[in-house]
Amino acid sequence: MEPYCVKTTAEQTGKRLDVFLAEQLPMTRSAIQALMENGAVTADGKKVAKNYRLRGGEDVTVMIPDVVPCEAVAQEIPLNIVYEDEHLLVVNKPKGMVVHPAAGHTDGTLVNALLAHCKGSLSGINGVLRPGIVHRIDKDTSGLLIVAKNDNAHQGLAAQIKEHSFTRIYEAMIVGHLTDSQGTVDAPIGRHPVDRKKMAITPKNSKSAVTHYRVLAEYSGYSHVQLKLETGRTHQIRVHMASLGHPVAGDTVYGSKKDPHNLNGQCLHAKDIGFIHPVTGKELYFTSDLPPYFTAFLDKLRSKG
Repeated sequence: MEPYCVKTTAEQTGKRLDVFLAEQLPMTRSAIQALMENGAVTADGKKVAKNYRLRGGEDVTVMIPDVVPCEAVAQEIPLNIVYEDEHLLVVNKPKGMVVHPAAGHTDGTLVNALLAHCKGSLSGINGVLRPGIVHRIDKDTSGLLIVAKNDNAHQGLAAQIKEHSFTRIYEAMIVGHLTDSQGTVDAPIGRHPVDRKKMAITPKNSKSAVTHYRVLAEYSGYSHVQLKLETGRTHQIRVHMASLGHPVAGDTVYGSKKDPHNLNGQCLHAKDIGFIHPVTGKELYFTSDLPPYFTAFLDKLRSKG
């Protein structure tokens, strides 16, 4: 088990401990309450009930259980394969598909589908739950993703990502109109200091993040933009656009909690991807059409004039 220790402050007096910890850790309240019931959460060295309220100044310790790895299972799920050879493949992931198994999403993921398609022939560098996954995109982001079939290909692709020689171009619909038709957001991204399930622009425990943007078209209340990544941090585009005051349309995490157009998640598509084949050395570049949910939203905005 791994201990997580934190000292509460006077300002937190009266707050429920399970609520407080859910803001600090990437865990749900129910998961934290289960740890409390098992005696894995203490305040000043004493076990606490799950309805415990903070008094301010306590030393809180949470014994976080070790993650028990489990094998992802192969599932026959249709995939849109854009390119494939013996070393790697490029897949066009649909909106709503989770990339790899995790709590709450143990099957129906891209990895489950890849295991069936590749008959288990995937790189093992990222472990049993993420075989072949060199980089990832969010559940509600659609678009192109590269998958490595062996460790040699995986290492070669990962090196290109690290050197920023990997081309990744996205298109998105964002809320409002940008002041400049093109520009760059250069702001480090790390875990949100309060909400541990979110990312944020922060100088603490962060990594450099650079996004180049260009406006393609403007509509009433929205803009169609192209975004080119230099880095690939978690939620990078979503955080950077929100920092400009123009969150990605449909993003209820970094933008408005309401989704008036029923986009069911951010309107963001990984459209182009380019790289050097890690084995053959050949330059490869792939592009994908905007998916129906994206084009339907565009048509809706165009019809309004």
